Amino acid sequence: EVQIGQTLKDHEYIGMVRREVLDDFLRNRAAENGAQLINGLFLGMQLPQKTGESYFLTYNDYNSAEGASRTGEKKTLEVDVVIGADGANSRVAKDIGAGDYEYAIAFQERMRIPDDKMEYYKDRAEMYVGEDVSPDFYAWVFPKCDHVAVGTGTVIDKKGIQRYQQGIRDRAAPRIAGGEVLRVEAHPIPEHPRPRRVNNRAALIGDAAGYVTKCSGEGIYFAAKSGRMCAERILINSEYGTRMIDEHDLKQHIREWDAKYGATYLVLDLLQKVFYTTDAQRESFVELCEEEYVQRVTFDSYLYKTVQGNDPVGDLKLGWQTLASLWKLGFA
Repeated sequence: EVQIGQTLKDHEYIGMVRREVLDDFLRNRAAENGAQLINGLFLGMQLPQKTGESYFLTYNDYNSAEGASRTGEKKTLEVDVVIGADGANSRVAKDIGAGDYEYAIAFQERMRIPDDKMEYYKDRAEMYVGEDVSPDFYAWVFPKCDHVAVGTGTVIDKKGIQRYQQGIRDRAAPRIAGGEVLRVEAHPIPEHPRPRRVNNRAALIGDAAGYVTKCSGEGIYFAAKSGRMCAERILINSEYGTRMIDEHDLKQHIREWDAKYGATYLVLDLLQKVFYTTDAQRESFVELCEEEYVQRVTFDSYLYKTVQGNDPVGDLKLGWQTLASLWKLGFA
């Protein structure tokens, strides 16, 4: 066990959000800025058959639905450009032939714990590693304002997720004792970008594109950032709506995204493969986290979303410590 975060400055922190709060805020802000909100379920779309033709989206509109059934009214929407921001199980991705990807299952219980225990988590988030909580990822206890999220994830043993969830419950038992489960959540987490992220005038962003980082499993920032970058590129290349964009314009966004964040994804993928595979490697990972330089590089990379570490001496020392730690624990 190691306490990390000693290199954080007073104004730096890792943000925790509740999606029900964040999503509501984003919807309301979009409406305030002119977006037309539709409470509906996207069913599929008809692709253009000729250059310049429209996309026709089919959806169930629930805006006027009443009662428990809420079957909705089937409607069609004609648009010039489609941005698929519909998550890991994206229907847009399926319709444009974006291909499949490997995914992890993340499972968590939102739990209200006694006030004295909640005070412990006021400024603390916990990560747990070990075969008992995940064979290839990590488990967590994260604060969510007035409750905590207790969960885990795995790629290689999805059927065993309940066993690993019990593992994190057992490991965190002294700190969550007396907790009441408020909600149970499970989500697929993409492990790498889809083979194809653009087709004609349709593009994918966020989880739909596969923009979740290895090692940390972070996706919210990259979902929001990819949406903003894609929208800005469309605005600029369409000359603010005065010309029709094409596939080349959207591929320019993909190139910009890969140039900005591609290295981050590659490095974190490598770190997960090196440190999350066996308990010996995990012990090495925990041992390395005691180093101030490791903490600084880790938090700088997490906070500012680029691969930090511009100190050649520090990087060389870190490389040697990594090899020594792995050797000592029987990996190398």
